[in-house]
Amino acid sequence: MYIKNLIKLRKKNRLTQEGLARKANISYHTLIKIESGGIENPKIETLIKLSDALEVTIDELIGRSKERGI
Repeated sequence: MYIKNLIKLRKKNRLTQEGLARKANISYHTLIKIESGGIENPKIETLIKLSDALEVTIDELIGRSKERGI
C-alpha cells in the first residue's frame, strides 16, 4: 500500500507532515487525509508534487516494483 511507503519516505527525509506538505505545495490537511487513508485515490497532480518533494519517482512513491518488465 502506498500510504506506508509515503510515510516511510517522509520519515527517511526527516520531514514532518507539515514540512512535506509545505515542500510539496499541498494542503497540510490533504496530506493528513492521504496518510490516514481518508483519501484513497489522490489526484495524479498531488502524487507528482509529493514525489517531487521527496525526490523519488511516482513508481517509487507508490511502491511499484521495477521488476515488472513493462
